[in-house]
Amino acid sequence: MPSATYALIREAIVRKQQVAAIYQERLRIMCPHAIGYKHGREQALFFQFSGYSNSGGKMTEHHPENWRCLRLDELTDVLVREGPWYTGAYKGGPLTCIDEVDVVQGLQGGAQAK
Repeated sequence: MPSATYALIREAIVRKQQVAAIYQERLRIMCPHAIGYKHGREQALFFQFSGYSNSGGKMTEHHPENWRCLRLDELTDVLVREGPWYTGAYKGGPLTCIDEVDVVQGLQGGAQAK
């Protein structure tokens, strides 16, 4: 059975909503694009447009390296909110972030679910 976080993120994908959450002690403000499982663990692909990265730098909108593949069990203080839904060209080719894809929304650049 999916976790409560999985259900929140899945619904945010369907409704094209933003997600604010803490991941590895840093605030991330993102738009989720895909969700499912990788090696049996809940995982999602996000486009991060604000907040902070692991390098400590502040994020900027529309940067091509803003894609984040995150384990959902490491997200805390998850908040789904209305706002512009950001995306960018996904250069990852076939979707490798997730083995078992549940929902995909708005990936640009020819990405496909595996």
